[in-house]
Amino acid sequence: MKNLIIVLCLLISLPALAQTKVTKKVATKSNNFGITYSLPKTTLIVNAEVTKVTCKAGPYYRYAEKYLGVKNPVAEDKVYYQLGKITLINKGIPDPENTYIVEFKSGTVAPYAFLTEEGLLCSINADYTPPASELETVRKDKTGSAKVEDISVFSEELLMAGSTAKQAEVAAKQIYRIRESRMNILTGEADNLPPDGEAMKLVIEQLENQEKALTNLFTGICSKETDYYDVTVEPNDNMEKDVLFRFSELLGIVPADDLGGTPVYMNLKAIERAPVLDAKEAEKKEKSLKGIIYNVPGKASVEIVMNKNALFRGEVQIVQFGSREGLAPVMFEDKKAPVKVLFYPETGAIKQIIQ
Repeated sequence: MKNLIIVLCLLISLPALAQTKVTKKVATKSNNFGITYSLPKTTLIVNAEVTKVTCKAGPYYRYAEKYLGVKNPVAEDKVYYQLGKITLINKGIPDPENTYIVEFKSGTVAPYAFLTEEGLLCSINADYTPPASELETVRKDKTGSAKVEDISVFSEELLMAGSTAKQAEVAAKQIYRIRESRMNILTGEADNLPPDGEAMKLVIEQLENQEKALTNLFTGICSKETDYYDVTVEPNDNMEKDVLFRFSELLGIVPADDLGGTPVYMNLKAIERAPVLDAKEAEKKEKSLKGIIYNVPGKASVEIVMNKNALFRGEVQIVQFGSREGLAPVMFEDKKAPVKVLFYPETGAIKQIIQ
C-alpha cells in the first residue's frame, strides 16, 4: 500500500468530476513570451454505484397467496444494499515536479495556449473545447416512495372488519371490484361512462392507484435509492489485491479497514512501460529535453474484484509508467503557418499535430 493513495467519499446529489474549465494564455512581451504549464500524473477514479433497498411488509402479507395468488410478498421490514456498476475514470492532476515555462522567440506571431484551471496543457495555437466529463453529474435516484398503508383506500367495511383475516378478505374483494369496474369502463359496459377520452383516462388512473394501494397491503413495497461513491487511486507501481473499500449488504460501502464488509480489490499490472534509466542516463535525458515537454504514457491492465467475481476489467494509460519527450520551439516560429498542437490534458500526451 505504500505506493497507493486512496480517498473514499460518499457523493450525494453533487457534481462529480465536473466539466473541465480552460483558460487561454498568450505568449507576449509582458510575460517574456513564455507560458507556464504543468504535466499531469495519473489518478484513477473508481466510481461505484450502490443501491439502498428498503422493504416494508404489508399488514395482510399472510393472505397474499390465498386472495391474490402472490407467492412471495414482503414478509418483514428490512433494509439491504446492492453493489451496482463500477466505472473507472482516468483523471490527471498537476505534477509539481513537472512544471515548465516555455519561452517562444520574440518578434514572431504571439503563440497562445489553452490550459485547464489547474494549469494542465490542452492546446497550443489551437482552440480547445473540453469534452463532457465521463461522470459529469452524480445522480440520486429514488423510486417507490409510496407508503404501505394509504388510509384513503380504507372503506368503511374494511375499517369495521373485526380481525386481520376479515380485513384481508374485504380488501381483496375491493381489489376485484376495482378491476371489474375498470374492465367495464374499457369495454363500454359501465352504466355511467366518462364523457370523453380525458375523463376516461383520469378515471382509469384513479382506479389503478386505488388498486395499487390496496395490493400493497398484501405484497408490501420495496423502495430504492441509488448513491455513487468515489475512490481515488494514484498508481505508482503494480498493485495486487489492494483493498479499495469493503461492501456489506447490511451497511453498504464501508472503509477498507472495516472488517464488517467484503473486500473489493484492485489488481493493476503494467503492460507497456518505459525502460528504467539509471541515474546517469536519466540526467542525460533530462538535459536533452527542450521546447514543449509532453508525456508518453505507459499502459496498465486493471481488474476490480469481489468474492472472485470481476466487477471491472479494462486497460488504462498511466503517466507514471511512461516517459517525457519534447517538441522543439522552432516548430512554433513560422509566422505564415504556425503549428497547432492538441493534447490530452488528463495524460499530457499529444492528441494531434496540425501543420
